[in-house]
Amino acid sequence: MLFVTFVYADKQDSTYDAILSSAESFFKTMKDKDYPKIWAYLTLKSKGIIVGDVYKAEVKSGIEHSKEDIGRDFNTGGLLSRSYWNNYLEVFNPDTVLEQSKWEMGQVKKDRAEVIIRYKRSERPAILQMFREDGVWKVGLEETFGILKK
Repeated sequence: MLFVTFVYADKQDSTYDAILSSAESFFKTMKDKDYPKIWAYLTLKSKGIIVGDVYKAEVKSGIEHSKEDIGRDFNTGGLLSRSYWNNYLEVFNPDTVLEQSKWEMGQVKKDRAEVIIRYKRSERPAILQMFREDGVWKVGLEETFGILKK
């Protein structure tokens, strides 16, 4: 029986490590402004929302790219991607998460997890939503913070 408990704990620890590593790598990639890698860490839902938002903004400004073209641009770190992430990083400093916050694991389910991020100057933590897609933990950026835009 002790062996089963040990194996379970080891499996749980490796799951936590994978989740936290993916989240940390995402924010480090943001700090490094490696836009294609940022894109690779995002969930499909976050990517879809971002592409949709960029598409609407482009149409509004009289420039029209297809959603597929916008997705390819983000995938390769093109002009639209650089513009989007540069603007994003003007209002969000990844160091607040990487260097000025404490992290702990929240709920973990089979394909969904929460990382609780407590910024030292905030009364309430951010609950980063993580999702396993194709066996890899991805950051639900829009699932976590998208509600703030509305």
